[in-house]
Amino acid sequence: MRIRRNMLLMGACGLLLGLSALAQARKPGLWQVTSTMTWQQSPFPAGMGALASGPHTVQVCVTQEQIDKYGSVPPQTQRDCQVTNIVKKANGMSAEMVCTGALGGKGSIESTWTDDSHSTTKVHFLGQMEMGQSSKPVEWTVEATSVYKGPDCGSVKPLQDK
Repeated sequence: MRIRRNMLLMGACGLLLGLSALAQARKPGLWQVTSTMTWQQSPFPAGMGALASGPHTVQVCVTQEQIDKYGSVPPQTQRDCQVTNIVKKANGMSAEMVCTGALGGKGSIESTWTDDSHSTTKVHFLGQMEMGQSSKPVEWTVEATSVYKGPDCGSVKPLQDK
């Protein structure tokens, strides 16, 4: 169960990392993110790999301070993962996600936006997951679309910086 939770968190991390495209548009407030995680190689037995399939929608609050500090949403990753090599572009950003520990590997992040209210993000991760005495290969992709909902986050709390 813990492994399933960690994999769902990694998928969520991917979409949250992709939110950096939102913040680059310099629009703090409430964003709605819809993402789909696809497993190219799951460490789980057949039938369990679908645990993160299908679209998932979350609302995220982005503050102006986070935009100013990071030029993007602060990366929310597993404790053993870091975002590196961030490259900001006029209409997007790219970065790498490097993970060590029970889930080790590397991911690529590509985000683009066509205006200040819409973005698309793709995160691709390839690595190994420790499962008991052995490790299993993992590979997944998260594709997300984000839409700005307005300046008021309501009850949605901003993401916390590490």
